[in-house]
Amino acid sequence: MAGWRRIIGMLSLAVAITVLTSRAPTKAQQAAQDDGGVAPAAQSADQQAKPEPPRPAGAGGSYRPNDDPYPSTYRVSASKPFAITNATVMTAAGPTIRGGTVVVRDGKIVDVGARVPIPADAAVIDGAGKYVTPGVIDVHTHLGVYPAPAVAALSDGNEATSPSTPEVWAEHSVWPQDPQFPRDLAGGVTTLQTMPGSANLIGGRTVVLKVVPARTVQEMKFPGAKHGLKMACGENPKNVYEKTGPSTRMGNMAGYREAFIKAERYRRKWDQWLAEPKGDPPDRDLAMDTLAETLRGNMLAQTHCYRADEMAQMIDLAKEFGFSIRAFHHAIEAYKVADLLAREHISAAVWADWGTFKMEAMDPVMTNAALVFAAGARPVIHSDDPIGSQRLNQEAAKAMAAGRAAGIPVTEDDAVKWFTANAAWTLGLDDRIGTIAPGRNADLVLWSGNPFSVYTKADKVWIDGALRFDRSAPGDWWRTDFELGFVPPVQKGRQ
Repeated sequence: MAGWRRIIGMLSLAVAITVLTSRAPTKAQQAAQDDGGVAPAAQSADQQAKPEPPRPAGAGGSYRPNDDPYPSTYRVSASKPFAITNATVMTAAGPTIRGGTVVVRDGKIVDVGARVPIPADAAVIDGAGKYVTPGVIDVHTHLGVYPAPAVAALSDGNEATSPSTPEVWAEHSVWPQDPQFPRDLAGGVTTLQTMPGSANLIGGRTVVLKVVPARTVQEMKFPGAKHGLKMACGENPKNVYEKTGPSTRMGNMAGYREAFIKAERYRRKWDQWLAEPKGDPPDRDLAMDTLAETLRGNMLAQTHCYRADEMAQMIDLAKEFGFSIRAFHHAIEAYKVADLLAREHISAAVWADWGTFKMEAMDPVMTNAALVFAAGARPVIHSDDPIGSQRLNQEAAKAMAAGRAAGIPVTEDDAVKWFTANAAWTLGLDDRIGTIAPGRNADLVLWSGNPFSVYTKADKVWIDGALRFDRSAPGDWWRTDFELGFVPPVQKGRQ
């Protein structure tokens, strides 16, 4: 029997390696990609989430702004206080601190500086020769909704049945056992935004996740994070709906406008009833729920858009209906309208050097992020790719180097914000993550060297002060149920 178990285990591992290294995208996945630790079962008793008290049955047909029918059940894991000393600390909130110390207690950063007292009960981690940054944040990924293995049965990122599907929520497709999650964690990623794909004008709600082992998506959801509204410009909706429409860019724009006209009428009806709830509530519409929340400012518009002219038109669309665009994603021509992005407080989530793979992506420059930065806007380095997501620090290094080569004075203190602080702002979470400052969540990465070097790896990764990845302890690495079906227990006493 033991022999059979070993054989089955070896076969499972071989299958996992195969599917992780051969990602042939399905047709629906291509539309998204053309956008261009331990499992809970192994946690100790004090780490496991306490059971939720039973909730009363919901009204079903009624809702209020900011309703949260699928709330996060994530719980901060218990951890002992610790201090990282003698490290080069890139705070993303100010200048780099050489020989710095970061002190963490109860999942929060309590002190950071060159000379700070170390509590007597804190474990000390010597960071000599190493760097500390905030946890890496990927604002655009499809992890969980396009998991490995890349097979049709798991292709759940595009509800490509109508040009506008704001009623769908990405979290209802997320597979927590996606073996790409632990690989992101090993790359220093602590927070990510999983999105629907870009087949549709309005693709649905995004979800912000913590990169932690979980049985359910609710156990990964970032508590209190706003949903995003995924929208897509240009060629993807045109191509997917070529025969039924919209098949032109003017058809795309008409589709957005029609949807928001209905949503504004819906919002007014509900707001009036909520102010004076007499009689039965208005009929509920899931699609309009989402768009009404966007109009109220309770959701952040995250818009896939390549061309400069379309970004300008989407800004006008948002003004017509009174909502704000938080970020343009991919934004290959952001450098052409960087002043508009700065004026409208819109970030540009971009690649370092991708482009030319379709007509709307034919005018890229490697200085895109640097030019956006020079204009006073917020560049963000994103992935839209499961491999790129593991190396966002290196992608930022490429973008920084291109800017410097063009004479744009980008420092490492500037560039570290492109995958930390600016990304946190794009998700509306800059008061909680993205910087190393007292009061922020202790999402930290201890790097083996300068994070802008291709030779550097993440040595340790903490989320809310709990050590979730330790390169020196492979026996504790997060292995999904899909890969092995068995996860070794956590060693008690480990940070």
